[in-house]
Amino acid sequence: MNHIFSVVVHKEKKYYVTECPEIGTISQGKTMEEAIKNLKEATGLYLGEFPTKKTSKPFVSFFEVTSYGKTSKIIGA
Repeated sequence: MNHIFSVVVHKEKKYYVTECPEIGTISQGKTMEEAIKNLKEATGLYLGEFPTKKTSKPFVSFFEVTSYGKTSKIIGA
């Protein structure tokens, strides 16, 4: 059964780190393509052991926080 999942990517020093929020799997790679490929493999292996019958599509949103020294002010809550 094919599933479509989302991926969150961010860069940490030399590696791209990827996460599948619906399943909770995480991986990394030297390039974004490699990191996503590794995440697909990790997620496939995870689902082989712990099958998921149904997942919901995540709602993705963004927010901005401006830092003021030791405290932060939330903008556009």
